[in-house]
Amino acid sequence: MDSSKKTPQTIDEYMADFPAQTQTIMGQIRDLIHEIAPEATEKISYGIPTFVLGQNLVHFAAYPHHIGFYPASSGITHFEEELKNYETSKGTVRFPLDKPIPYDLVRRITEFRVTENRTRAKAKRSK
Repeated sequence: MDSSKKTPQTIDEYMADFPAQTQTIMGQIRDLIHEIAPEATEKISYGIPTFVLGQNLVHFAAYPHHIGFYPASSGITHFEEELKNYETSKGTVRFPLDKPIPYDLVRRITEFRVTENRTRAKAKRSK
């Protein structure tokens, strides 16, 4: 994405600045998130696509050589063994663009985060 441009206001605007192949990957991740959490809302937060379900659910972003997926530190920790072949940090996993994107893993991490957010929301309501 050209950093001299204005910050995108929607995920569509964000995705429009990337090559077609990268747009396709981001579109598939976006569709997957909506399939798992249809009630999640979209926004741009920290300049990247963000999905909110009570609170932040997951984020993703595109870079020249990878897709960054941000499922919070709990999502990384819970799937640590399955993520060992990817570069990770506290709340980030990087999926290289020159390798197949592990959509099934993205699905399971997102499902985990949905359960986590719903559990937190339920606990808040019962206080």
